[in-house]
Amino acid sequence: MRNSRFCLLAAATALSVLLSGCSQSKYPVRTYPLGDRVELGHIIYMVFERQWLTQIGEGVSARIPQNRFFLVRMSATNSGGSELILPNVVLVDDHGNTYDELSNGDGVSGWIGYLRQVKPAEAAQGNLLFDCPPQHYRLRITDEERDRTALIDLPLSFDTETPEIPIPGQGKK
Repeated sequence: MRNSRFCLLAAATALSVLLSGCSQSKYPVRTYPLGDRVELGHIIYMVFERQWLTQIGEGVSARIPQNRFFLVRMSATNSGGSELILPNVVLVDDHGNTYDELSNGDGVSGWIGYLRQVKPAEAAQGNLLFDCPPQHYRLRITDEERDRTALIDLPLSFDTETPEIPIPGQGKK
C-alpha cells in the first residue's frame, strides 16, 4: 500500500513536470529588432528609439540616477474588445540581470506612465524610464495575461553629436 502511494505520487510529479515543459514550448520567446511591430495577445507593441541621460532636469532640482537614466520610446495598442491594463516591462542584459521600469517619471518629457489603462483600439505611447548601467539590453514584454513573452533588442548606442573640443595651444578658427 505504501509502495503504491509512492508510485502514484512519483507518476503525478512526473506528469506535472512533463505538462509544464510542454506549456513552455507552446509559446516560444522570440526576439525582435528595434522598430518591429510585435503582437502579443491583444497588445501590439512598437519600440521606436532609446536615449541615455546623465540627469533629468537642471540645477538643484535635477534628478540624478544611480547609474544612468535610460528612456525607451514605445507605443502599445489595445487590439482587443475591452479595456485592459498594460503590463509593466523589464530590461534584461546579456548576463540575465533585470531592471524594472521606474514608477516615478517626474521631469521626463512624454512619460508613458506606470499604470497604463488602455481602451479598445487606443494606444498608450511615450517614454519608459529605467535606471541602469549603459550596455546592450532587451526589453521583455508580455501579453495582457502574461502568458506570452517576447524580447525587443535594444543595441547600445549613444546617438548624440560629439562636441568640438579645442586643442590646447591652437587658437579658434
